Amino acid sequence: MDDDNGKLRSIIRIEEHGGLYEGRIEKFLPGEGEDADPVCITCPDQRKGKKIIGMQIVSGLKRNGLKYEGGEILDPDNGKLYRVKMSLAADGRSLAVRGFLGFSLFGRSQTWLREE
Repeated sequence: MDDDNGKLRSIIRIEEHGGLYEGRIEKFLPGEGEDADPVCITCPDQRKGKKIIGMQIVSGLKRNGLKYEGGEILDPDNGKLYRVKMSLAADGRSLAVRGFLGFSLFGRSQTWLREE
């Protein structure tokens, strides 16, 4: 979701691999005047200059009940890496995502919705 206007920006597929959860951008929904198939020019490491569609942006999460902790999330808009924790709603329809630096107090939250 776009933090400024609340519009849907992308579809993320979250999957479990070897006990860890990761998320990749499956579909990008460009705003007016945006490239429909952008590359991440500000991303760190091997992701710099790579296409955003298909890019892994969530990694290393471990599940504990309805909570997922211990991972990282990349914001491809600014290329910054954040620690992340997520909580799945009991109905399984929404996921509270909190990206932060250091302590969870210093960060931002979004609610991701499950695609029907």
